[in-house]
Amino acid sequence: MKLPLACIALAFSLTARADSAADLLAAGRVDNAIQTLQQQLAQSPDDAASQNLLCRAHFMLDEWDRGIPACERAVALDSSNALYHLWLGRIDGEKADRAGFLSAMGLAKKVHTEFERAVELDPANVAARTDLAEFYLEAPSIVGGGKDKARAQAEAIARLDPAAGHWVTARLAERAKDESTAEREYRAAIDASHGGARAWVNLAIFFRHTNHFDEMEQALTTLASRPLDRPESLMDGASMLLRTGRNLPLAVLLLRRYLQSPVEAGPAFKAHAMLGQVLEKQGDRAGAAQEFRAALALAHTYAPAKEALHRVEH
Repeated sequence: MKLPLACIALAFSLTARADSAADLLAAGRVDNAIQTLQQQLAQSPDDAASQNLLCRAHFMLDEWDRGIPACERAVALDSSNALYHLWLGRIDGEKADRAGFLSAMGLAKKVHTEFERAVELDPANVAARTDLAEFYLEAPSIVGGGKDKARAQAEAIARLDPAAGHWVTARLAERAKDESTAEREYRAAIDASHGGARAWVNLAIFFRHTNHFDEMEQALTTLASRPLDRPESLMDGASMLLRTGRNLPLAVLLLRRYLQSPVEAGPAFKAHAMLGQVLEKQGDRAGAAQEFRAALALAHTYAPAKEALHRVEH
């Protein structure tokens, strides 16, 4: 039986969408994403969207120096796109965190410029405002930081996303060593998000910072049954359990659940590598090796998975 032309066209369309660079990134298939984007850019080097996605692929791999030129190119090609400025600020920020003092100062000024420009271009962008608020909170005044600026952003964010606004206010209180206010604001974020997973993981992070590990574990246990407003929260929760050596079975549960539907913000290859680490700690070397191989099948240059696989196989 012959299929109608419309059905054939739909099938091709669905296949194309499934294999788009953005979908490949969301699935954590970073090797395939980079290959696809390099092919696209060989044909259309002035495609700003592809340049931005290529930058984000290298961001996933912690390859800041390889990603920055692509992010800069995206901004140069479309300087009115807030998302492109946001990603350039993010990757510059990651490089700054690992740079020497003088280089970090120069990069921090660039981060400041890009985050502020992203907010100017899209004032309703909560992600951009949140990143800018965190910059103000963490950076010294010489490169544009300042608690008053962070507080102003918290107020602006609260009008757009009350939960995110409470999170910034909590971070301000935490930096001021006001633990009671910080905890109250983190819990207010949970209420404002209707119990969303992101707010629960943020509360768990606070408990870890304040060495309340039982409370941290309880928050992460609760997170496992909360609405997944940010799926990568499962991965963040598992990471905390791994780092603190607490409740490794729960870490396995969170990671296996996350890997059923990963997103770009938590690369699947990193989740596989993390699951391998947890299984290794539990004494399951064969299971760990399987997860490290799964990570390398998605990102063959990912050094932590390479090193870990060599460790469990020898």
